[in-house]
Amino acid sequence: MSMFSIFGVSGSAVSAQSQRLNVVASNLANADAVAGPDGQAYKARHILFQTVAMGNDGSAGVKVQNIVESDAPGRRVHNPAHPSADAEGYVTHANVNPVEEMVNMISASRSYQNNVEVMNTAKSLLLKTLQMGQ
Repeated sequence: MSMFSIFGVSGSAVSAQSQRLNVVASNLANADAVAGPDGQAYKARHILFQTVAMGNDGSAGVKVQNIVESDAPGRRVHNPAHPSADAEGYVTHANVNPVEEMVNMISASRSYQNNVEVMNTAKSLLLKTLQMGQ
């Protein structure tokens, strides 16, 4: 693996983790949402990653393959006075688990930071290599 492919591999991971953070932020923003005008509650979204070959040197990066909606049922709360309550008096909330989303956010954030640190270290090594010739 060449030294320059490190930037491609880490760059792909930074891009993928950035998209993961956007999905987590969307999930957290809608955690307390109830059914919308279409009668459906917000469904949590999750990122699926895919390995991608990066050139002929055997290195591999990552990309977002797909964003899927969770099939978990929404949280139902008995509140007959709510305007969105069904015939039985239950209000369906989004199926977002805020604790799970916070764990995903911390994991994505640390992965992002680690990949930025890899790129900074590689840049520093390249600069020191150039200085050796002076």
